[in-house]
Amino acid sequence: MTPSRVVVTGARGQLGTAIQHIFRDATIVAHTRDTLDVTDPHAVAEAIADVKPEVMINCTAFNDVDGSEDRPLEALAVNAFAVRSLARAAEAAGAVFVHYSTDFVIHIDSDEPHDERVRPAPRSTYAASKLLGEWFALEAPGAFVLRVESLFGSPAGWAGRRGTLDRIVEGLEQGRDVRVFTDRIVSPSYTPDVAAATRHLVTTGAEPGLYHCVNAGYASWHDVAREAAAILRVEPKLVPVTVDSMPLKAPRPRYCALSSRKLSATGFSMPPWQDALQRWLVERAA
Repeated sequence: MTPSRVVVTGARGQLGTAIQHIFRDATIVAHTRDTLDVTDPHAVAEAIADVKPEVMINCTAFNDVDGSEDRPLEALAVNAFAVRSLARAAEAAGAVFVHYSTDFVIHIDSDEPHDERVRPAPRSTYAASKLLGEWFALEAPGAFVLRVESLFGSPAGWAGRRGTLDRIVEGLEQGRDVRVFTDRIVSPSYTPDVAAATRHLVTTGAEPGLYHCVNAGYASWHDVAREAAAILRVEPKLVPVTVDSMPLKAPRPRYCALSSRKLSATGFSMPPWQDALQRWLVERAA
């Protein structure tokens, strides 16, 4: 069933932008931090009650991993308690609630992509706040929580918060030295593909719950950067680094690959990350 009214919070970010595009045939009420303080439960309840949406999609997040160690209350307010308020407002309105989480909630060494059955093991304030957000989101009947990873998809010159891949590509384009991890294995997520998966789940009667939603396959950041350089046809100036060699406040999981097999079983298969990277760089150049 195609929803007629959709509320999107965090609408100014790259994922929020992609969500609005994929649901463009619906009436969209898009909220940014300027129009709705998601950390204010009363404001959230009133805003959602006024709209009575059929689907409510939360793209708001406090994504500063190291900053969360210095500002834990802010991370918890946005990534956990705001999600509880949004989930409760969605339940009161009878809306399907969609929330996005992260691979960081799983900090376990492995040699194969993690699926949804793996027990979470957060080791940073950011990861803990995101795991709490998952639990609060899933308290809403019929809710979906999608774990995404290393989001990319912003246009050139994007003024919002940029991800790792944005910084890598900008460095490659400008011919600068680019530091890349050789010991972090990732499954990057292209925002238009995540948005398409979101629409599939909420419109096809898929079973609610937790899903991993990343592009198929995995690689080290070093290999991802080399693939980007090949697509861009530039000679990369890559500086290999390891997690332990960098002055990071928050621990980083090294093996972050996720499996989207559960999502595929609903009839939606995420394209390979190499295909997504190619599509993004072609569109970005245009």
